[in-house]
Amino acid sequence: MNNIMKRKLLYILFFILTLLSVIPFWIVLVNATRSAEQIQQSVSLIPGSNFMNNLRVLLSGGFDIVGGFKNSFIISISSTVLNVYISSLTAYSFVAYDFKGRKLIFGLVLCLLMIPGQISMVGFYQMMNNFNLLNSFIPLILPAAAAPGTVFFLKQYLDTIYHKDLADSARLDGAGEFKIFHSIFLPLMKPGIATMAIFSFVSSWNNFLMPLILINDSEKYTLPMWVQMLKTDIYSTQFGSMYLGMGLSVIPLIIIYLILSRHIIGGVAAGGIKE
Repeated sequence: MNNIMKRKLLYILFFILTLLSVIPFWIVLVNATRSAEQIQQSVSLIPGSNFMNNLRVLLSGGFDIVGGFKNSFIISISSTVLNVYISSLTAYSFVAYDFKGRKLIFGLVLCLLMIPGQISMVGFYQMMNNFNLLNSFIPLILPAAAAPGTVFFLKQYLDTIYHKDLADSARLDGAGEFKIFHSIFLPLMKPGIATMAIFSFVSSWNNFLMPLILINDSEKYTLPMWVQMLKTDIYSTQFGSMYLGMGLSVIPLIIIYLILSRHIIGGVAAGGIKE
């Protein structure tokens, strides 16, 4: 089999995998424009004309889409920025500095990766209750600073691009350690940071269990919490409105991916250029 045939087979395989990934999202968006009767009768890939009616039913049932979007954006963006920035600093310290106990501390980070988050939920709830932080966004944002998975990924990524001579040259020019990090290595880490920012944002945006445990005020409900309420009797037969609510919750994830993915692609392309 020649190289041209192999390339065609790869393109066909990638096309099939792309379709398998896109079709579920497309069906959700299409069903958001169809009536309950149409959804029950058959599956369609062609949008319907019932979008406005589904939206009216969705909003009339008390679905606070504006508040859900606002609260989810506040939590997701804040936690994502905190996650990638603190993790970048931590990863940089593991790579750039040879301090005593470095391997032991990094080993502890790897051990934390193996501990399921569900184990600490009860203790975390009790601690937030003692600090009077229940029904607040703070417990949903601050823990993002401790992200062992992000630290591990960025440390491995930084190992491939770190050059000690760049840091030494900057120090000779009088640059401080924070300036070296922000001016030289943080831009070089942009593809890795963009990758982890996507995962962090998606994880925070889709987080349902912790907000459900910590938040009681409906004005502070996140979008996944409002989407979960679509299963109530109000929407039990309004499948179009249910799909519309789910579709609206997916759109920001697609937008964030499209924005950040170009940094990943740009970094890969730049890394493939030989000087």
